[in-house]
Amino acid sequence: MRSFGLSEFLFILEAAKWTVALSLIAFVGGAIGGLIVALCRSSNRPVARALAGGFIQIFQGTPLLLQLFLVFFGAPVLGLDINPWVAAGVALILNSSAFLGEIWRGCIQAVPAGQVEAAQALNLSYAARMRYVILPQAFKIALAPTVGYMVQIIKGTSLAAIIGFVEVTRSGQIINNATFQPLIVFSVVAGIYFVLCWPLSLLAGHMERRQAAALTR
Repeated sequence: MRSFGLSEFLFILEAAKWTVALSLIAFVGGAIGGLIVALCRSSNRPVARALAGGFIQIFQGTPLLLQLFLVFFGAPVLGLDINPWVAAGVALILNSSAFLGEIWRGCIQAVPAGQVEAAQALNLSYAARMRYVILPQAFKIALAPTVGYMVQIIKGTSLAAIIGFVEVTRSGQIINNATFQPLIVFSVVAGIYFVLCWPLSLLAGHMERRQAAALTR
């Protein structure tokens, strides 16, 4: 057994880059998937709305941990060779797509009805209405909740430790098994998550206040 020292701290800190990398993968992939889900949910086609609604219900209605298990342990059953990186990325992207899709669907529907009616009066197609009229306005509404959800993505990456992905939480488990000093080790882990999440929480709150002030003018 060894004591917790600088080298142990640096080992956990080094793993923070993998937490950030996985968070970015989940956010970028989730943003692409979420936009597709939001557009389908806002579509005039019942089949598209039903499929997007079912996707959201599945991934919002089941724990992220279970989704990680299904991807990581289910892929080999289907004959797919998958590692913790890919499994964690796929599960987090699917989960983020469901939540971002529902957030952005609400933002699209928050665009004043008069804007939609004006676009329809100009005989713009659905794609043109979305591209030139609705999405630019929905983007401004969506900024604050999207930044706020990024905090949830960062915290969600900690569950990837259960499938062997070495990020901040998993590195903390490794160091704790060597030092048997859980209070110190997991306090450091919590501190790193706080440093990663707190600025985003402040930014989201600032955006919300600015948005609220703009609406009252």
